[in-house]
Amino acid sequence: MQVKYIDAHCHIQFEQYAKDDAELIERMRTEGVVGIVVGVDFESSKKAVALAEAHEHLFASIGLHPNRADKERYDVSHYRALAANTKVVAIGECGLDYYRAQRTNTEGSAYVTSAEATDEVKRVQREVLRAQIELAAEVDKPLIIHSRPSAGTQDAYNDLIMILKSAKTKYPLLRGDIHFFVGGIPEAQELIALGFTLSFTAVITFARDYDTVIRAVPLASILSETDAPYVAPTSRRGKRNDPLAAIDVVNQIAEIRGEDPGAIREALLANAQKLFGLPAS
Repeated sequence: MQVKYIDAHCHIQFEQYAKDDAELIERMRTEGVVGIVVGVDFESSKKAVALAEAHEHLFASIGLHPNRADKERYDVSHYRALAANTKVVAIGECGLDYYRAQRTNTEGSAYVTSAEATDEVKRVQREVLRAQIELAAEVDKPLIIHSRPSAGTQDAYNDLIMILKSAKTKYPLLRGDIHFFVGGIPEAQELIALGFTLSFTAVITFARDYDTVIRAVPLASILSETDAPYVAPTSRRGKRNDPLAAIDVVNQIAEIRGEDPGAIREALLANAQKLFGLPAS
């Protein structure tokens, strides 16, 4: 297989693909798309590893999403055992989600009624994030971080940067990717200085909110992702997304930056191979 694209973040182990995952995975192989299949809890992490073991062009990331932190106690021994698998290339999806922190994490539907409860949700998220940072440092794998600030603020990024700065003093080789980056240039610069890349999804094909950051940051700090099954590109709005949309993302990044699509594709491919320790194409 000639690798042309790397989807740095997808969830093709989710139930949305139960009926046609084999067909999709074969199409990825044909189109030269490698996928990092990302877990959001222990069960989905195990499924990600199983898919990665079964397919040469799939790899896995294992972790507990901040919005699942009230449903599952983070047991590092379970995740450490998964991390020993050679197809596991990252720890996460972990991080901070303050956008939904004012809701309970019961399907994100019921509002928390007090500031104290909201603060407790955030405290647990920070605690679980720090535990996953420690595991990433222990096994020397990059992090995949979910960070979503509350509306109109950069609060989750501010706390994330503080946590990572502290962690870097203890673990200087700590590194990773900030999945679905929605921050501004100041946050991007701080995270890049800490050794993190920023990944962008197909939302950039229909929203212009990300153009300024994409133009401003070094190309060496950008990855392409889909977050499939979510945020399908313009050509498939309202439908299930899949890792083939990484092609749309790469082409749109090239258009936003006004650069040659072939050069952008090669650069983003090299960036992901370097971060995740993937074999060269």
